[in-house]
Formats: sequence, C-alpha cells, structure tokens
Amino acid sequence: MTAELPARSRLVADRLAEAGIAGKIKMLPDAASTAALAAEALGVDVGAIANSLVFWSDDEPLLVMTSGAHRVDTAALAARLGRGKIGRATPEQVRAATGQAIGGVAPTGHPAPLTTVVDEALAAYSELWAAGGTPHTLFPLTFDELVRLTGGAVHKVD
Repeated sequence: MTAELPARSRLVADRLAEAGIAGKIKMLPDAASTAALAAEALGVDVGAIANSLVFWSDDEPLLVMTSGAHRVDTAALAARLGRGKIGRATPEQVRAATGQAIGGVAPTGHPAPLTTVVDEALAAYSELWAAGGTPHTLFPLTFDELVRLTGGAVHKVD
C-alpha cells in the first residue's frame, strides 16, 4: 500500500514506521487542506485534527501542532516560550522547512528536525488525525505518539 502513496507521504510513512507508530496513512479522494475539511471527511470532531502550522520565530521555523478547534495566540505563545515575535511562515519558508506544501504538512518527514510545540488541548482526544505530507493524506495517532514523534514541548497555544 505504501507504494501507492505520493512520494511525500511515503517519506512520512517511513518515519512513522521507524517511530513504531502503527497508524497507516489514508488517502482521501478530495483534498482536506483545512481542519474542518479533514474532520468532515473522517467523521471526527474538528478538535481531533492535529493541524501542522509553520511559523517563523527567532530566525527559524517553529512547528505548532494545534487542535483544529483552536487558533494560535502567537503573542501569548511567544511569551510562554521566551521567544521573539512569532509570525506565519511564507509558503516558500514552509516548503523549505518541511519539504511539504501548506495544507498537507505532516508532523514528521521534514528535511531536518523542527522545533515543535504541541497544543495541550489535543490530549483530550483518544485518537488524533494529522496530515500525511499532502492535502489528500492523513493518519491516526495518539497524543503521546505525537509528542514522541515530534519531540515537541506541550503548551497551551490559544
């Protein structure tokens, strides 16, 4: 099945297997490039979608894995993290940092590890869904697996 996935998703699938995460990447017929679209396609609560949002802070990318039910309060998060201003990365910065396009950024499979923050609200869900490297791919995992996979620091993000 992995051979049928797009190249970016195969890379993500390889990283998941290496991390011992059993969730398999699911191909959707329609793009699910927003949390609302992904939740609708999967029949799950929008809060169970682990959005991969790439920001720019202190001259480096910052990956924030946030619940699809939240918006990131960048000023509050910068204060919590002791960082300078946090702003949205450009599409070019997202692609350079992750190798993936906006709307399909996975929590793994990037050219190099990214400093990552995981929204504490995601812990409320027994099963999360995250993008699998393209807007047409998603995979399930648990909160603990997401934290372990990303090496992320858990924080309130909204």
